Amino acid sequence: MSEDAIDPSGQSSVWSSWVALFASSGTLICCALPALLVALGAGAALSTLVSVVPGLVWVSEYKGLVFGLAGAMLVLSGALQWRNRFAPCPTDPALRHACLRTRKTSARVFGLSVALYLAGGWFAFVQPWLQAV
Repeated sequence: MSEDAIDPSGQSSVWSSWVALFASSGTLICCALPALLVALGAGAALSTLVSVVPGLVWVSEYKGLVFGLAGAMLVLSGALQWRNRFAPCPTDPALRHACLRTRKTSARVFGLSVALYLAGGWFAFVQPWLQAV
């Protein structure tokens, strides 16, 4: 019997949740982390970070692309979460418990991903707009 037949309840949504978490954490790296360091008066730490990780500048320059890709991953993950929310779990008690635990973990990771995305979006787009007004 294939593994998909044993656990049809959302392994794809678990993996998509982790990918969405990875993508949304990129929004924090580009925007929220630098804003936090400057707000805390750690500009020297930010300049050291930029010199050690020069790719951070690229991510900040293309924040629209970063947010677009992260948003697409979140939409895909959310769609898979929605699709699998009532998928049947196995009748075996141990497999059923694993199935339900996997669903709960996947939902938590997805929620964390959305929170990170929103925090990054605040620092990337909303806060600069509020300061300009």
